[in-house]
Amino acid sequence: MEDEVDRLVAAWRRERPDLDVEPLEVLSRVSRLARHLDRARRLAFSEHQLEPWEFDVLTSLRRAGAPYQLSPGQLLTQTLVTSGTMTNRIDRLAKKGLVERLPDPTDRRGVLVRLTPEGRDRADQALAGLLDQERAILSELSSAQRGALAALLRQLTAPFDNIPG
Repeated sequence: MEDEVDRLVAAWRRERPDLDVEPLEVLSRVSRLARHLDRARRLAFSEHQLEPWEFDVLTSLRRAGAPYQLSPGQLLTQTLVTSGTMTNRIDRLAKKGLVERLPDPTDRRGVLVRLTPEGRDRADQALAGLLDQERAILSELSSAQRGALAALLRQLTAPFDNIPG
């Protein structure tokens, strides 16, 4: 079965036979898949009245386990945004009743961000919807193929995810 990347690669091989365009065969597919995944995620989140960034914050708290709370600094580390951005996000989620700020019992000046019951329900429902969308995207692959693909992608992404600093 031919895809758009096959046509793109064939055109570049015809137009620029002097270049090795093999990386396009993998990375252009990854890029196209990322766009399809982004659409599927936005659909899954919108069905639960969430933006992608809201899902990221809520699920970071949900994954922390009971009592579903983290410091703003821990949320920064998990979501890769700036301090100012995180403050704004926490404010907006608190206004919606999805998180609450609590004093940090170990640091008089610190706060903790805790998932509310409504936030937990919304995160759980959105995750279930996301997994349905992602399962559909992967449906053409067998379990063994999904495992092999996951291992290969891990090999490519691990160096980026483990850069010190």
